[in-house]
Amino acid sequence: MDLFAAESQNPLIPPVGEIVVGTITFAILAFVVIKFVFPIIEKTFQERRNAIEGGIERAEAAQAEAKAALEQYRAQLAEARTEAAQIRDAARAEGQQILEELRTQAQEESARIVARGEEQLAASRQQVVNELRGQIGSMAVTLAGRVVGESLEDDARRRGTVDRFLDELDAMSSSTQGDR
Repeated sequence: MDLFAAESQNPLIPPVGEIVVGTITFAILAFVVIKFVFPIIEKTFQERRNAIEGGIERAEAAQAEAKAALEQYRAQLAEARTEAAQIRDAARAEGQQILEELRTQAQEESARIVARGEEQLAASRQQVVNELRGQIGSMAVTLAGRVVGESLEDDARRRGTVDRFLDELDAMSSSTQGDR
C-alpha cells in the first residue's frame, strides 16, 4: 500500500526526508562558501581593485608631472626666445652704435684731412705769392728802370713801388672776383 500511496502523491514534490537532507546540505555548503570562499574572492577582488586604482592614480600623477614638465619646458622656451630677442636687439644697438662711431671718426678724419690740406694749400699759396712778389718786383723794377731811365736800386724806394703795384693788382683781382 505504501507503494500505492507513494504513487498517488504528486511526482513533482520530492519526499520530506530529501527536502530536509537537501536543506541541511545547502546550509552547510552555504556556510562553507560564505565563511571561506567569499573572503578569498573578496580579498582577491579588493587587491585587483587597489592595483587598478593605484595604477590609475600613478598614471594620473605621471600625467600631471608630464604636464608640469611640459609647462616648464614651454616657459623656458619662451624665456629663451625673449633672451634671444634681447641679445639680438642689444647686438643691433651695439652695431648701430659702432657704425655711428665709425661714421663720426671718418667725418672727423675727413675734416682733419681737409683742414690740413687747406692749411698746406694756404701755406703753398702764400709761398708762391711771396716768390711771385719777389720775381714780379724785380722784373717790375728792372722794367720801370728801363722805362723811366733811372735806377730803382734803392731798396726802400723799390720796395714801396713794388708793394704799391702789387696792392693795385690785388685790388683789381678782388674787384674782378667780386663782379663774378
